[in-house]
Amino acid sequence: MVFDYFKNIEFAYPQWLFLLLLIPILAGWYIQRFNKQQGALKVSSLQSFKNTASFKSRFRHLPFILRMLAIGLLILALARPRSHNDEQFAEGEGIDIVLALDISGSMLYEDFLPNRLEAAKQVAMEFVDNRPTDRIGLVVFSGESFTQCPVTADHGVLKSQIAQVHQGLLVDGTAIGSGLATSIDRLQSSKAKSKIVILLTDGENNGGLIDPKTAKEIAKSLGIKVYTVGVGTDGFATIKVQTPTGVQVQQEKVNIDEKLLKEIASETGGRYFRAKENEGLKTIYGEIDKLEKTKIDINTTRKYTERFYPLALAALVLIFLDFLLRFTIFKKFP
Repeated sequence: MVFDYFKNIEFAYPQWLFLLLLIPILAGWYIQRFNKQQGALKVSSLQSFKNTASFKSRFRHLPFILRMLAIGLLILALARPRSHNDEQFAEGEGIDIVLALDISGSMLYEDFLPNRLEAAKQVAMEFVDNRPTDRIGLVVFSGESFTQCPVTADHGVLKSQIAQVHQGLLVDGTAIGSGLATSIDRLQSSKAKSKIVILLTDGENNGGLIDPKTAKEIAKSLGIKVYTVGVGTDGFATIKVQTPTGVQVQQEKVNIDEKLLKEIASETGGRYFRAKENEGLKTIYGEIDKLEKTKIDINTTRKYTERFYPLALAALVLIFLDFLLRFTIFKKFP
């Protein structure tokens, strides 16, 4: 219990602790003095004392022990033990980010483990964890687009929404222009100095009402930077398809419009990345995280809580007991 009290304790005036050396010095002086007194008392036999041992003789050292404990506690109190609590405040400009995620049928291809969509969701959640001071939103798209989560600082809600994403939420297809336009709309009213979209897709634009190049021009005019990520291995990828005769594994050609994705990224000030496996996708999000560093100043305020009051009170109680015993039970009569 005593050790728990001094856990995470620091002393404001640790130099006072050197006075604790007085306690063994006083104890040595007391023992030496007691031995001299005992040596001066000469008796022919101790038999008569054995039967008359009293409370007073058994506990004759108690007042001195109480006095030493009181001195020790007072010295500790003078050193001012205290604990502290650090409060951190973040100040600065955050970045508003929208994750635009392709959820078309081809995102179920298994060249990533367990498939492209689940791999993309996993790295997206890790990316969110690494951006604690930014506001982030989520847009999903296939044949059309939808805001799954508005730009928010509540990353717990955002991650929950990412986890709920699955293929089939929207009409199938790959509407890159619509996905980008919806992402831009989420950032249009943002007051953040830096606004970015991370658009991930595994195909070519074949749906939606907005041309990708038109969405790109809108992003440029609003100063929104777009990072594009193409996912898929080279050549062919496998997918499991349910047929009347059971589940069959098929090989499908990987078609990514890299020219379009590069154009969108370069003209908006972003970069294009190509991910061919899980680790590559994770590395890409790490690269984007490094490129878009948030400028945040962390100010720490330390608040102290004084812990010497119980020590001082305990010392006063011991001093009172010492006086009480010395003037009652251990009182010396002339």
